[in-house]
Amino acid sequence: MSSSPAILPISNPQSTAVLSATSGGSLQSQGPVTTPAFRVFINHISESLRHGLSQRKPWAELADRTAFSKPESLSEATLRIRKNYSYFRVNYLAVVALILGFSLVSHPFSLILLLGLLSSWIFLYLFRPSDQPLVVFGRTFKDSETLILLVLLSVFVVFLTSVGSVLVSALLVGVALVCAHGAFRVPEDLFLDEQDNVTPGFLSFFSSAASSAAAAAVPAAART
Repeated sequence: MSSSPAILPISNPQSTAVLSATSGGSLQSQGPVTTPAFRVFINHISESLRHGLSQRKPWAELADRTAFSKPESLSEATLRIRKNYSYFRVNYLAVVALILGFSLVSHPFSLILLLGLLSSWIFLYLFRPSDQPLVVFGRTFKDSETLILLVLLSVFVVFLTSVGSVLVSALLVGVALVCAHGAFRVPEDLFLDEQDNVTPGFLSFFSSAASSAAAAAVPAAART
């Protein structure tokens, strides 16, 4: 009884090389900016920001000089601040953001450090493709090592440079300005009933950004 001859696999070296080059080039060309998670993150931020800014109140109503008066007591000032913040929430946050942005622009070194820190977190950890390890000076870093380095870098930039003082001073100025306006603005003419059942739209910008970043960081944490 004769055995059937063995079937030898036949491959085309040219097509295999072309396929390998194509797949390898696509993997190498895919950076953090082109990942779907990064695009979803940017779209989430832009949509939340547009939605939040669309809920702002007229600036003329915010600066109506006829509605200002001195509060008679500290409790009345506190009540005014709560009511005005509930109504002018988006406007107040926009003012604080403008003060923070102006403070950073007036301190270019702090702005460069902060942008560099944010870029490091985005491109080296949160949205770095899982198949591309971090290689620095010929040394490959694990995700846990990258996380530790980024945390140490964040502590250094925020607490050991001028970034922390610039951010804290700008936030204090913004909060003080908001509290002063809220204490002296009489809220009797404001329609506050609609605010009870409305979620803070502008704050969804921060929650959406945080949730998107957390969702994107799950694959990175799973690799550790």
